[in-house]
Amino acid sequence: MACNSCGTGSDGKPGGCKSNGTCSSDSCNKLTVFDWLANMSLPNGQKPFNCVEVRFKNGRKHYYKNLENLTLSIGDIVATEASPGHDVGMVTLTGELVKVQMKKKKIGVDSEDVKKVYRKASQKDIDIWTSSREREEPMKVRARQLAIDLKLKMKISDIEFQGDGSKATFFYTAEERVDFRQLIKEFAKEFNIRVEMRQIGFRQEAARLGGIGSCGRELCCSTWLTDFRSVTTAAARYQQLSLNPQKLAGQCGKLKCCLNYELDSYLDALKDFPDKNIKLKTKRGNAVSQKTDIFKGYVWYAYEGEWMNWHKITTKDANEIIAKNKKGIAVENLEDYASELIEEVTTDFENVVGQDSLTRFDRPKQKKRRKPQRKKTSQTTVTGSKNKAPQNKKKEHGAKPQNKRRPQKQKDDKKTPNKATGQPNRRKKPTNTDGKTTQKPPQKRRPQKKNPPKKNNSTQNDA
Repeated sequence: MACNSCGTGSDGKPGGCKSNGTCSSDSCNKLTVFDWLANMSLPNGQKPFNCVEVRFKNGRKHYYKNLENLTLSIGDIVATEASPGHDVGMVTLTGELVKVQMKKKKIGVDSEDVKKVYRKASQKDIDIWTSSREREEPMKVRARQLAIDLKLKMKISDIEFQGDGSKATFFYTAEERVDFRQLIKEFAKEFNIRVEMRQIGFRQEAARLGGIGSCGRELCCSTWLTDFRSVTTAAARYQQLSLNPQKLAGQCGKLKCCLNYELDSYLDALKDFPDKNIKLKTKRGNAVSQKTDIFKGYVWYAYEGEWMNWHKITTKDANEIIAKNKKGIAVENLEDYASELIEEVTTDFENVVGQDSLTRFDRPKQKKRRKPQRKKTSQTTVTGSKNKAPQNKKKEHGAKPQNKRRPQKQKDDKKTPNKATGQPNRRKKPTNTDGKTTQKPPQKRRPQKKNPPKKNNSTQNDA
């Protein structure tokens, strides 16, 4: 918490007003109360209330009588009565609101607990108060070490000095009863002061030390919560929360106080719901309660033996069926009640991303396969012939030339001689029906010479 005009630094002190947590607006302190009657004047003839509220370290507040009729306002540092000596604190509330707070906490004006204000604190009182406050942290470290040496099962959580520096109160927590008589002697010998031991609970320890809760805000017990009510696991059951101790426990290790905030609203809403132990009797069989939705007012039932099939009905229908069962009337089935609640699911939005998958970048990239190129054929025809000339492949950019092997039989024919003539067999050239040979197209792999090739029109007949 901080003032309206300054922020809290890393050491917990305000950065702007430089008043070390004692600014006049009282916004840097815990458990502050806004005086909404400050701008209102009292009726004529009525005297102002003579009690004030004084705050000490970590939100500890007490009420004191202003018997000297001092003109006190919020933020004034005063010296109050203590036993023994005097204490120094800051005024946090004056006027009629003090009467309201005392009535709320059931503190009488004439009670012995309400002591008196001596005076406004002088500069000497303030110097002694601040010097004693600076001794608290190193003393706490040493006090914990002494408790560990004596093997006591206790934790010293905080130390608070009295305003005059004559007494120090040690606050500790323990699960069992602790015999600290020897520890008090060690403290008195080590620190040369009067020692008072006070045991507090784990919730009070969290309120004094402060912290950040799981909600991201400051702890309720250290900011505004003053009374600690008991919290049980039944509060979590009524709100249909999972009974996980790690989630339900707060900084103090106990159940969170905020479990009681909305408990009354849940209890009022559950009055309209039927008892979970009551079974619905139908002609098809008995139905058992499986689940409830407190916010929407729905109850899910399942037939005995068919635990996987749940039927959703409203609390009004469930109470109506129970009323009929009490009269000895069994309804037909639950499907008739559940069919009225079936709604068609419609999407009211469109995917502007283009129906892209979120895991499209997780798959590895696949190499694109090149499409096979089409072969262009060249055909030379002679009048009266239907035979096609052999096809030639043209070189294209990026395409690898494919070398076509000749069949093995042709190579063998050249090597083996003909039996009749004794000469090697030559490959027959294709002939037409009229006896003329077809001419092959020129190859384009190498440039040809300018001399035109000789035409060979003669035909060779095999012997």
